Amino acid sequence: MGKTKTITIQKKDGFQSRWGFTLACIGSAVGMGNIWRFPYMVASWGGLTFLLPYFLFVALIGSTGVIEEIALGRSTGSGPIGAFGRCTEIRYGKKFGQWIGGIPVLGALALAIGYTVVVGWIFKYTFMALTGKLSAMGQDMAAIGGTFDQTASAWGNNLWLIVAVAATLAIMALGIAGGIEKVNKILMPTLFGLFILLGIYILTLPGAEEGYRYIFKLNPEGLLEPKLWIFAFGQAFFSLSIAGNGTVIYGSYLGKDENIFKAARNIAVFDTIAALLAALVIIPSMSVGGAALDTAGPGLMFVYLVNVFNGMPGGTAVGIIFYICVLFAGITSLFNLYEVPVAALQEKLKMRRITAVGVTAVFGCVIALLIQAIVSGWMDAVSIYVCPLGAMLAGIMFFFIVGEDYAVKAVSQGAGKPVGRWFVIMGKFVFVPMALIALVAGAALGGIG
Repeated sequence: MGKTKTITIQKKDGFQSRWGFTLACIGSAVGMGNIWRFPYMVASWGGLTFLLPYFLFVALIGSTGVIEEIALGRSTGSGPIGAFGRCTEIRYGKKFGQWIGGIPVLGALALAIGYTVVVGWIFKYTFMALTGKLSAMGQDMAAIGGTFDQTASAWGNNLWLIVAVAATLAIMALGIAGGIEKVNKILMPTLFGLFILLGIYILTLPGAEEGYRYIFKLNPEGLLEPKLWIFAFGQAFFSLSIAGNGTVIYGSYLGKDENIFKAARNIAVFDTIAALLAALVIIPSMSVGGAALDTAGPGLMFVYLVNVFNGMPGGTAVGIIFYICVLFAGITSLFNLYEVPVAALQEKLKMRRITAVGVTAVFGCVIALLIQAIVSGWMDAVSIYVCPLGAMLAGIMFFFIVGEDYAVKAVSQGAGKPVGRWFVIMGKFVFVPMALIALVAGAALGGIG
């Protein structure tokens, strides 16, 4: 990554380097959506036919929403509750906005609980890959499917779910610089490196070329399909982890001399690279194994890919590396999500960090254990309604409530030169309406994230 630059820390505990912050934000964005949703969307909508609008939306959201949420957190020095309260205090003299800020905090907690169940599955499958249990099932789809059905059932994966919570919150207890930043500096470069190695290996296998054709083909007539644009927009929106919560709290730990525009650019670029690497591994792998390329959801990762890996040369090693990558992606996303309620407990109830982490761990673990059998519906409900609502509320607070002068000053700090009024115009008339569209379209289509 190159030499890191030490920056001034806004809080006693915060990110110690530019890349530490950027990698943490990339880690929060790179998750299940990149690995099991993005490849499916690319394949089902015809490669470049999907990628072109997706890249457009990533650019629009990265240049507005990502910057806005980082700036909102940094300028107020708070997570959503304190940040929203500060916005209404500046405009109206009262902190009633903090009650509104509770919505994205609850959204982050709800999403973290659902993610915990999935990361528990990933811990189990990583262990099974390392011990040879996955490869031992061969291509017996009844055995593979039965393993996942048992894992995803009520009370079906208690041990590994608890391991997922314990591992995540133990690292978080070490703090931002000592825990989250250090771990992301190791996991994120490793994830990218391993995915590159997998991609190179898959390239050498017979049959992979059909997968690459899917990725790079363009159907101009498909660009006229409205649903394509809605799904591409939804994928870009949620992939960048913009929900008025995690990015805001990470921004509150960022030094005031950091260039937010560069940080947002790096987040958008590396998140997109991660998604493309996943597509370049998964789609050709499915092609090598002769599997349907339009398979999506949990079945793709925990059933169909197991079958594919077990049937390809070197499949045991491929499976191990793949699930390690998925584990890294999942656990770094959990850091971001759980950090929101942890910070809220510290801020509002004046808890020590270790206490706030403990309370969050116990609550998150208990609820996650209870929702194992309904986690798919749980995640859909949160991603469809709560996440875009939180993003829209954060955008309204920053672009409409707090005022143009404040917003411009907040994003200009550390940028080297003042940012023009164009940024606020883009936020008001591009990003906030886009967040509203994500909410309405997601509800209408049953989920687009």
